Amino acid sequence: MAVPDQAAATQRTAEELEAGLEEIRRAPASGGTVELIVRRPAEGQREVLEEAALDLVEGLVGDTWRARGSRGTPDGSANPNAQLTVMNARVIELVAGDRDRWALAGDQLYVDLDLSVTNLPAGTRLALGSAVIEVTADPHTGCAKFVARFGHAAHRFVNSKAHRHLHLRGINAKVVEPGRVRRGDAIRRLES
Repeated sequence: MAVPDQAAATQRTAEELEAGLEEIRRAPASGGTVELIVRRPAEGQREVLEEAALDLVEGLVGDTWRARGSRGTPDGSANPNAQLTVMNARVIELVAGDRDRWALAGDQLYVDLDLSVTNLPAGTRLALGSAVIEVTADPHTGCAKFVARFGHAAHRFVNSKAHRHLHLRGINAKVVEPGRVRRGDAIRRLES
């Protein structure tokens, strides 16, 4: 299913966002679920997938992560520590509302799982489907497109210093064992 790169609809107020924080904190810590998988085949395009392949080199196969590169690397190549972006489904539901708008956040995996730094510190490995990903230390923050789609209040909320430890904007990860992931797959934290 393709998702158009549409302008923002109704935007939540700071009060509405703060009121939703308790529901976000109720996300499961020890095991969760893959709620949505999104591929970005071209700038401004989103494809919602039922299943995707995760690859050591390409990340989510068919996504433009590698081709887009990064301003954060010396040579402009793609940052291997930001191969995948993972966002808490409860956060995006609060921020975006309608599930049809979730993909506009620009992440590839939307999960019902506590993404806080205390629950998933850098180096934590997660099994989802037949793949394994590893949480990286690189911060994941909202950009100008996030502001345009969800508003300044949402951007401030997900990047708030007071909530930074919760990783409301999400986390970066990399593929450490290739495999396939499907919507609805269980997520397991692997012991090191």
